[in-house]
Amino acid sequence: MVPWASGAGKGASGWVDAPGLGNAAELSLVSLQWTGIPESQVGMAADMALSHRGPREVLSEAELEEVACAQLHSCSLPTRCSGSAAKSLLFRFLPFLRWLPRYPIKDWLLGDIVSGFSVGIMHLPQGLAYALLAGLPPVTGLYSSFYPVFLYFFFGTSRHNSVGPFAVISVMIGSLTESLVPSENFLQSVNGSNATVNEELRDAARVELVATITVLTGIFQVALGLLQFGFVVTYLSDPLVRGYTTAASVHVLVSQLKNVFGVSQGENSGPLSLFTVIDLCKKLPDTNVGTLVTAIIAMVAILIVKELNHKFAAKLPMPIPIELITIIVSTGISYGVNLKDKFGISVVGNIPSGLKPPVVPNMSYFGQVAGNAFAIAVVGYAICISLGKIFALKHGYKVDSNQELIALGLSNFLGGFFQCFAISCSMSRSLVQESTGGNSQVAGVIASLVILVTILKIGELFRDLPKAILAAIIIVNLKGMFKQFKDLRTLWKSNKVDLLVWVVTFIATLMLNLDIGLAVSVAFGLLTVIFRSQLPHYSILGRISDTDVYRDVVEYEMAQEVPGVKIFRSSSTIYFANVELYAEALKKKSGIDVDRLIEKKKKALKKLKKQQKKLEKERAKRKKPWSNHTGSPSLFQNAENGPGLSVIELNAGESSAPSEPTLQSLGLPKPSFYAVILDFSPVSFVDTVSIKILKNIFRDFQEIEVDVFVASCPGEGDLQGHEPWLGMATPLAQSR
Repeated sequence: MVPWASGAGKGASGWVDAPGLGNAAELSLVSLQWTGIPESQVGMAADMALSHRGPREVLSEAELEEVACAQLHSCSLPTRCSGSAAKSLLFRFLPFLRWLPRYPIKDWLLGDIVSGFSVGIMHLPQGLAYALLAGLPPVTGLYSSFYPVFLYFFFGTSRHNSVGPFAVISVMIGSLTESLVPSENFLQSVNGSNATVNEELRDAARVELVATITVLTGIFQVALGLLQFGFVVTYLSDPLVRGYTTAASVHVLVSQLKNVFGVSQGENSGPLSLFTVIDLCKKLPDTNVGTLVTAIIAMVAILIVKELNHKFAAKLPMPIPIELITIIVSTGISYGVNLKDKFGISVVGNIPSGLKPPVVPNMSYFGQVAGNAFAIAVVGYAICISLGKIFALKHGYKVDSNQELIALGLSNFLGGFFQCFAISCSMSRSLVQESTGGNSQVAGVIASLVILVTILKIGELFRDLPKAILAAIIIVNLKGMFKQFKDLRTLWKSNKVDLLVWVVTFIATLMLNLDIGLAVSVAFGLLTVIFRSQLPHYSILGRISDTDVYRDVVEYEMAQEVPGVKIFRSSSTIYFANVELYAEALKKKSGIDVDRLIEKKKKALKKLKKQQKKLEKERAKRKKPWSNHTGSPSLFQNAENGPGLSVIELNAGESSAPSEPTLQSLGLPKPSFYAVILDFSPVSFVDTVSIKILKNIFRDFQEIEVDVFVASCPGEGDLQGHEPWLGMATPLAQSR
């Protein structure tokens, strides 16, 4: 909507429909006044604006407010507590109450059972492996594959997400356990000389620390969910997340090399901890050949079978559980041959059977791990909601982002009391859950029951499992993440800024470790947003012939400027960081040196003022009487002789204010256009700095006899800080 002058005379304004400018469907000009514009030009502009619109009632701002308020009051409904509201709230926080009574047993149950059993089989080796990655006893991985998975059934909204241990989260936890509870703190002497690590005491201390981190992570996630902060993940762009997980995968790979080569290595965490690989290279001559051969055989076997699973996915009823088969076979061989004693191959050790009672976390750690717990909470949620939305879009259902935060938070919070470590969503398990016929969260319950049986009866059988097998499983599962290096080529072709975000995130996470790297990456990502908004694309719009479409006259040959009008647009909103650049670009795009012209005008006015004073002095010297006449001097322009000054005598009954000298009367060039339209369709908010600069724009162009109008200005309710905006809208135009 464009308010053109709705009536003759100075100060007329109103609202009428007009074709859209730029990409906006409609434009709105605020408090428009055509002052000193010939009627023919006003008519031409109005005809152009109304060429495709029928006549409509013209409303003043006060009338518009009255109509809007009336509609608002008519639509308002009283809010009160009721049974239906309580039921809706209950269904929101316990989503299973909504879908479980309508669960189609005949259609979904068999698929969920098969899917749950398949995922449960995957949970077993991955739980053991990721516990090793987190620097914890293997049984904690089984706990983390049972409690959170079972709890997610009640609170989660994604039907296909397989929550549980995840490599990136595990390595983030592992960096904390190694820095806060290092093995060096638990050395004890044997026979008075050799010192060994008391693994039992170390593991107990680490479990206590990680349980605290997990509880705190859950608190953060639940709090963010209750505060409707599910959008926080939007600050983690896709290039940032993919660059971060790729760098985390490198950390995971480096952390497992010691288990592949069978060498002992000091623990190191924090910035530049990746360079421990140099220390590892120095110890390669001490490689345990048996451990290396075991790891290589396991990796080759797992890779081959995974490729076969992928190739024949359509023909196989379920993927071949090669990881579980590898664990069972390697455990049997290790037990039968006694690999630990004969070849010095490190094994998992004791895995206690049964469930343990809940334990209150040690809250004294809260201050030390709060920042890390928040980072784990955000990263875990980002991965989980990203996968959830992909599956929801594919299968036609909705995932509630805030409820997912609450579900993940409660799973972590309650799991922390049962010696679990923080969980997220695994892509490999989720894909298996979907591909094997999983239809709902029931598949997760089946998977958790498989792990429960393992914890109660089978887990203790894996005490002779070589750690090299778990390292092989971890490394092979990183294959999908290392494929993300292909993003570099794609981003190079599509978006250089996103490529820069990916590269900076990868390098920062690689060099500064996972927690500091995430903070640096998010800060850099936000800086790119500021950078883009500070340097947007500025353009003068023109109308494409026989259409209502307006485009950049530089990019589109068919776009022609409206005679006498400059339509200026920025591709970004305007705020304190870029509003001065906006003003400079406007003056540059207008084709005239506004500041220089204003300076010349001031000099000319100053010269005229001196001439006037000189004339008054001469008149005073002559003491010429002003008989029977009163009046005031007026300035006018002699078209032939240039600027001049004359005194016009007025009758006593006549009074008139002196007319302002024009550019033409001052002998200065007049701009080729009489109006500037600022297209505000990209503007989502304004601040006080923007208002001040916009006032300056209005003032400067008024000085050179050009009117400025605002188009596509959002409504009062659409702008943040709308009160100062309203203060700008009318006075800016009327100050002329």
